[in-house]
Amino acid sequence: MSTKREIDAPLRRIAVYVDEPEPGWFSWALAEADEGATNWAQIESSDEWMGTYKEAMAAGLLVLQQMINDLDSGPRNKPPASAKKPSNFGFGFGFGFGTNLP
Repeated sequence: MSTKREIDAPLRRIAVYVDEPEPGWFSWALAEADEGATNWAQIESSDEWMGTYKEAMAAGLLVLQQMINDLDSGPRNKPPASAKKPSNFGFGFGFGFGTNLP
């Protein structure tokens, strides 16, 4: 079971897709989206071609499942590091104002 800390980590956007490098031959690949989900980068792919789309998709899904610690909560990034408390440069308030001064 996932801990609260793991669930608080962002969910990774990973997709399984199938290519047909040659007619009748299929390969799987995993791609991950960036934070804005506008760009996708391939993170894993099959070394061998398979005879059916179904076989390639199933193999890709198995690889994705093996990457996930807890299938109930999904693939998670590591939790972000704790943010440092900003300096208020001697002021008794701040609300973020003046914390970017050189």
